[in-house]
Amino acid sequence: MNLADAWASVDDRAAGDFWRTMEDRSPGLVPERVAPLLFHALGQLMLRSDDRAGRAALLVVLGRAYRCYDLLPHALTIGDALLATVARHGHPLWTPPLALAGERAVDRATHAVRRAAARVGVGPAWWPAQVIGHERPSPGVAILTVRPWRRLPHQPGHAVPVCTPRLPGRWRWLSPANAPRADGTVEMHVRAVPAGTVSHHLVHEVRPGELLWLGPPGDTGLSLDSARTRDLLLIAGGTGLAPLRALVEHIAAAPDGRQVTLVVGARTFTDLYDAITLDKLQRAHGWLTVVPAFSHDPCAEPAEQGDALTVALQHHAASQTVYACGPPLMLAGARLRLLAAGVPADRIRLPVTL
Repeated sequence: MNLADAWASVDDRAAGDFWRTMEDRSPGLVPERVAPLLFHALGQLMLRSDDRAGRAALLVVLGRAYRCYDLLPHALTIGDALLATVARHGHPLWTPPLALAGERAVDRATHAVRRAAARVGVGPAWWPAQVIGHERPSPGVAILTVRPWRRLPHQPGHAVPVCTPRLPGRWRWLSPANAPRADGTVEMHVRAVPAGTVSHHLVHEVRPGELLWLGPPGDTGLSLDSARTRDLLLIAGGTGLAPLRALVEHIAAAPDGRQVTLVVGARTFTDLYDAITLDKLQRAHGWLTVVPAFSHDPCAEPAEQGDALTVALQHHAASQTVYACGPPLMLAGARLRLLAAGVPADRIRLPVTL
């Protein structure tokens, strides 16, 4: 029996009991509607996890929540309420050693939230958003369109923590694929990865009409420098296309004379999931050139065969700033390859870990 087992065994009534426990100890501390989100997020943070990106998303949300609701002075009260709730609703074998492990885990989580709260800005901790569109343009990929109840203050190149109530407490980063729209809707691209429970649910289970939670947007290092109008070479691998397409939409709203080449990597033509939208953008804007790159499609034109980075370097010009976003394997050696190809270090933009 360990903490993960104890947490997995809590029942659906636990979040309500968590709020009542806090009300008994500190009345009015947390609104009842906030308690379930806080309870599940703290529970996930209490568990040790190798998912650094997921933990970072979780801490951004919790850090903002603690600032938004002025919870930092009451962190110990909240931690005690969490442990008491798990002890009542978890596995019956809540032994003294397990209770001690729980206290240590809550203490670590509390310190982590305090550090996160010192780094995040002010504002809402989360935005409820309704799924209004769910498309499956290729196997394992979904395009979700959501409408937040309040406008989400995102910008092209940002990433947003996302949580589905199907998996409460588990937050994952997704990048909006669009520049801000007049109607406030946000489009997100999701690929179901083998070990990704959240991505699996977003791709295969979530349906229009469902609720998602969106956390505070953060800059991933892919935002445009408004003071410069250099030509751009954008290199997208898989769903790494999303933030780069958002950059294209941003420029399309106010063209500034720069030329943009967008290289989109996929294994085969059927994996080029956003081809229709990309074709529309290219037809509408003469400054945009879209180049597909197919790593495993023998039917592709010779100039289109190869991984995204290899094909992109064939289109590189000295006047360009280079942005690249894609799976870890693509990004692992991207900076070295770009430097070796003569791209100055100050003109390379790769996503940073938030």
